[in-house]
Formats: sequence, structure tokens, C-alpha cells
Amino acid sequence: MTATLDAPVVTPPLPDRFAGSVARAARRAVASPGLVLSWLVIVTVVLWALVPEWFTSYSPYEGDVDASFSPPSLEHLFGTDRLGRDLLARTIYGASTTLTATLLAVLVGFVVGSLVGLLSGFVGGRADAIIMRFVDVLLAIPALLLAMTVVTALGYGTLNVALAVGISAVAAFARVMRSEVLKVAQSEYVEAAYGSGAGFRRVVVRHVLPNSVAAVLSLAALECGAAILAVAALGFLGYGAPPPEPEWGLAVSEGRDYLATYPYISILPGVVIAVVVLATNRISKSLGD
Repeated sequence: MTATLDAPVVTPPLPDRFAGSVARAARRAVASPGLVLSWLVIVTVVLWALVPEWFTSYSPYEGDVDASFSPPSLEHLFGTDRLGRDLLARTIYGASTTLTATLLAVLVGFVVGSLVGLLSGFVGGRADAIIMRFVDVLLAIPALLLAMTVVTALGYGTLNVALAVGISAVAAFARVMRSEVLKVAQSEYVEAAYGSGAGFRRVVVRHVLPNSVAAVLSLAALECGAAILAVAALGFLGYGAPPPEPEWGLAVSEGRDYLATYPYISILPGVVIAVVVLATNRISKSLGD
């Protein structure tokens, strides 16, 4: 009888592994051009927020009255408003205000909602029932209406808008986190961790939370699009940044009195909002897959 030895496992060198990763990423990019385009849109908008001066030489505040209501052209790609301000510049500089409020809103919803869902799903019993009834009440209220109520109580401004939108998103995050926690808490490795003498906090931090957060992160990407719409809607209604601050919702609002004669004032910033929301939704779908 002859003994057979398994061939040793040879790990490819780092350059080869990097090349393989790049090749796989390239194949995925070719197979999904829409996803690549979505990432390009998001990267561009993030650069607008971080370094707006790279994309325009015009000021978002100062305008030329003689050039007011100029239609879109090579000099002013989005045209100008009634004060002669470049609309593309106001859209680019407005990305900082809108995205900051969006990220803060998603962060508030993610952190608070995840903690509520984690506590509810893992503790269970009467505490779970009470918390979930409260979450059901929040889910029964339209998110925009709830955000408007909260921002009215807190006061107007970009920070309060972000907090209001974040509070309106807490219930969705709590629901998803709770459902994931309920599945993980019944798994064998959690029972084994208890059997080995691990305490409540160790089980939650080492086992339950890491294995439950993936679905919530996917929801966070989806909520970014919803938060952009909510922040822009509140800005359109006058709850957000006051004029003359550049903000996407305010940019759409400033052109509503001229829709019949100069529709581009509202339509072009609105198209930017729609494209960014569609891009975030496409990215969220890929993360969920």
C-alpha cells in the first residue's frame, strides 16, 4: 500500500493576488456598467462637496444682474437665476450642505435604530413587545410628515433637518436589525458561546452584532437615497438652509415661480437630485446582492 501526500497549498504572491482582484473587479464592471456609472455619479457628487472649486469658477452667492435668466449655454451650463447667479455653481456648492445633512441623518437612524433593534431582538419578552409597538407607531406615520413635525419642534436649519430625517428613519433600521438578531440569537454558535461561559455583553459584541449588521448596512445605503429626497423636500418647503445658502431643495424651490418661462431653474437641479438618488439605489441593490 502506498501512501499519498496531499500537495501543499501554495499561496500566490501579493502582486498576483492583487492582479487577480483587479481582473475580477474589471469583469464585474463589464458585466454591470450601470453599477460603475452609479459609483462614478456618487464619486463626482462627493468631490463636489469636498472640492467644489475644482468644477466651477463661479461663486454660488455673487451674480451678474445683466446676465439674469440666461438659458443653459457653454458659459453657464445650467443657466442663471433671477440674480444672475450661475445655477451649476449653486448646485455644486449645494452638494456639501445636502450630503452633510444626508450622512448625519443616516448615521442617526443607523446608530439609534440598530441599538433599539438589537436590544429588542436579543432581550425579547415584554421589552421586545413594548419597543416594537412603539416602532409600529413610528412606521405608521409617513416619514416626511414625521420629519416635518420633528423639525417644526426643533426649529429650522440644516442640522435640525438632518436630525428630523434621522429620527424618521429609526423605525426602519430597528425593524431590520431586530429580524437579523432574532435569526442569529437562535444559531448554534451563540448557544455554544453561552455554554462556554461567555456573558451577555461578550455574546452580543463578539457574535450577535457582527453577524447581524450586514443587512442593516445595505439598508443604510438605500436610506441615503431616501434621506437625500427628504432633506431636499424639507429644503424645498423652507425648513432647511435659508437663502442665499446653496442647497438642492432650495435650488428647486427658487425656480418654482418661473416654471412657465424659465423651467430650467428648477428642472436641472431636480435632475441632479434624481440621478444621485437612482445611483444610491443601484449601489444599495448591489450591496444587498
